[in-house]
Amino acid sequence: MKLIVLLLLFFFNSSLPGWLTNFNEAKKAASAKHELILLNFSGSDWCGPCIRLRKEIFESKEFVDFSTPNLVLVNADFPRSNKNKLSIEQVKLNESLADIYNSNGKFPLTLLLDENGRVIKEWDGFPDISPDKYVALLKQLCDANK
Repeated sequence: MKLIVLLLLFFFNSSLPGWLTNFNEAKKAASAKHELILLNFSGSDWCGPCIRLRKEIFESKEFVDFSTPNLVLVNADFPRSNKNKLSIEQVKLNESLADIYNSNGKFPLTLLLDENGRVIKEWDGFPDISPDKYVALLKQLCDANK
């Protein structure tokens, strides 16, 4: 029962539906399903390219349709506004994740990782391609890493 409550909290605490906010839980899910992890570092309320990435790619039908059965999604958000303030625990999780994968503080930074956390592909900034092309690239990378 506790596990179900925790999973629900992770799903509903993220700024994007279906995205987890706890990397350790994402790694467990990826291992169980043998899926890749898409990790996005975002400044959801201050970073223009981050907002654009969310709206144009991550919320697109093409991305959602592909990612739901094929990827474990993780959002490490770094909002600045008090109204979007994260819990102390979430801030610590995001900061420790940034120490490992985003030590230069790039936003947005999106990484495709294997189930062990090894980087397969990195997108620094907004990937200036259509959602269809982004999904096609993800599919190609997923197929190559099965």
